Amino acid sequence: MIAKTNTKIVTNTCTMPNAHRSPALCIGLILLAAIAIVALPGAAQDQANVTLIKNATVITITHGRIEHASVLIRDGKIAAIGTDVQAPAGAKVIDASGMYVMPGIVDCHTHIAVDGDVNEGSTSVSSMVNIKDVLNPYDVNMYHELAGGVVIGNVLHGSANPIGGQTIVIKFKYGAPPDELPFPGALPGIKFALGENVKHSNFGGPVPRYPETRMGVEETIRDAFTRAKEYQKAWADYNRRKAAGEQNLIPPRRDLQLDPLVEVLEGKRYIHCHSYVSDEILMLIRVANEFGFKVRTFQHVLEGYKVADEMVQEGAGGSTFSDWWAYKMEAYEAIPYNAALMTRRGVIVSVNSDDPEEARHLNQEAAKSMRYGDLTENEALRLVTLNPAIQLGIDNHVGSIEVGKDADLVIYDHDPLSVYAVVQKTIIDGNVYFDRAQDIAGRAALAKEKQELLDKQKNANKPAPKAGSETEQKPKESKAKKHRKTPEFAELVGGGR
Repeated sequence: MIAKTNTKIVTNTCTMPNAHRSPALCIGLILLAAIAIVALPGAAQDQANVTLIKNATVITITHGRIEHASVLIRDGKIAAIGTDVQAPAGAKVIDASGMYVMPGIVDCHTHIAVDGDVNEGSTSVSSMVNIKDVLNPYDVNMYHELAGGVVIGNVLHGSANPIGGQTIVIKFKYGAPPDELPFPGALPGIKFALGENVKHSNFGGPVPRYPETRMGVEETIRDAFTRAKEYQKAWADYNRRKAAGEQNLIPPRRDLQLDPLVEVLEGKRYIHCHSYVSDEILMLIRVANEFGFKVRTFQHVLEGYKVADEMVQEGAGGSTFSDWWAYKMEAYEAIPYNAALMTRRGVIVSVNSDDPEEARHLNQEAAKSMRYGDLTENEALRLVTLNPAIQLGIDNHVGSIEVGKDADLVIYDHDPLSVYAVVQKTIIDGNVYFDRAQDIAGRAALAKEKQELLDKQKNANKPAPKAGSETEQKPKESKAKKHRKTPEFAELVGGGR
């Protein structure tokens, strides 16, 4: 079983190296950044060191609910919780009367805040690439997810390879410098993948890439760890001989592809494995036991309910969807009871998004397991708070409201498990990064600014009148623009997640 364990900047994205951006796109990017950053007090300046959230229903996750309680925050940490906690002199006070305070939501599977594609799909083992190198602090999806109460994301490489790129856990400090996003002390991860995506069952390029079968996927992983163990041994022998005082030694050649796999073998890097069907899950467990490494989480794991006992024995968690199924062949035997059934067998289970829109209502996704599987309210909320924190090895810092933990909190106007619950404030390290009241108050000014920019662009695009003419020439409509008006084009680009 898994063991429990600000200076803000704004960049004009139109000045970034990308010469093909249009004026309209630049205006859109500027407005998206303005909407989020102008409304964010946390992105403009640090709050006072001490804040009191008072008179709320506090959902601690680990110690039940406390009615009419207050939470004292000092220097970004939770300092006190209770019904008799008072605000020190000079503290900022947030009146949460009639509202609910819970730990910030942790999403164990996301692909936001990445600049460019999340897949390095040109090779079957891309362990040398690292999501950390392409973090994008200006991705507006972070702000949208803050509005849904999400404070932490496990940003994963895609599922194009049996062994994919390195992953990283971040806090959604929208607008902060990239080096302020990673969660301090969180163990890094690496993405593995099994099934249809890896073997290109539903797509493919003009030149096939190995592997194209499930047996090829297993062989790829086995071969990579065979090489990693030999590489590990070569370095161990070199270090032993060097420590013994042997002279004129030549170190082994550095292999950036194998370095992360050695970290996996040594327990210094977590495996998060994209998976669906039970026999492939069992295959990776067998390979892991053969080479002596652990799988931290099976992601998606839609047939986890079939092999929950084996997952518990392996010590692997399951990070799944609430109720997605039948969208491809390997998802046909998925059931909405999956999260509850794995929970009842002893698996540490989380519900993730894998989608920017889905992440905005993960509280509701968790609530579905009360309907499908009869989880209790607290068990349901654990699916998006403490359990994913355990899976990521950060539960000593986040996932529950306890003294000494990070002040990563969400304030709802209704019970978080209700469809009527709307986030009012999202707090990270004691700073407010989303405030619904300020967001709404700033919308009129932003709408006015948007219209001014659109008018300016429209006037700039008007052709100059011909000499001696009092009327302007109407610009000709391009063939591409005419094509965009056709029903065929609308059908091509519309719909489909």
